[in-house]
Amino acid sequence: MKTLLCFLLILMNYCGINAQSQEKAGMRNPISIKTSCNEASRLPDSAKMRLKKDPVVKFAPVPKKSALMALLPGGGQIYNRDYWKLPLIYLGIGGGVYSYYLNKLKYNDLLEAYGSFYDIDPESIYFGQLKPDINPDTKHTVRMRNLLNTKSDYRTASRDNIEKAKNYWRRNKNLSIIATGLIYTLTIIEANVAAHLKTFDLSDDLTLRLRPDIISLPLNSQSLPAVCLVLNFK
Repeated sequence: MKTLLCFLLILMNYCGINAQSQEKAGMRNPISIKTSCNEASRLPDSAKMRLKKDPVVKFAPVPKKSALMALLPGGGQIYNRDYWKLPLIYLGIGGGVYSYYLNKLKYNDLLEAYGSFYDIDPESIYFGQLKPDINPDTKHTVRMRNLLNTKSDYRTASRDNIEKAKNYWRRNKNLSIIATGLIYTLTIIEANVAAHLKTFDLSDDLTLRLRPDIISLPLNSQSLPAVCLVLNFK
């Protein structure tokens, strides 16, 4: 009984303090409103219009529009205001295009050397076939470029060796096209996903927490400790 009386006294004191604080706040509000009104009346019309506007709203991109803008490399990232991603995108796509260019140069050099073993005269009876004087030991000159095409030299190689090198650089050329296409596709997907994440609700109305729990097994009626992930919507 004494505990209940103490609790009631504390509750009454708390309510009284809240009522007094509200009354004091009510006495201060008219003064502040009057002052703000007097100050607003002295402002020009343009400033009054700005005061009536809503507060600044956080930028929320439209995912569909972001994906359409990303059809131009980097356009979706610019729309999402993720400017720091632009160097990565242009470096990836530019590297893929330059790799294709280098591989194509080396492939064309080897293709030209490989074609020198065959008769390519349309009026010849051996058109499309090996030249009559060609044997497995025959070697022709082929241009060999270094990795970044800064210098090159000429070497002799057999038809089999040139064919293997030609197929190698053709495969690299095709892989460069595939890699560039994948990077371009990923930029579109990334822009769309980033736009969705920017519009994701991260307000205080969402709470996510871990909670200990006990689960029961239906077969043997045993209980086991567990951890639950709880998502609350206020």
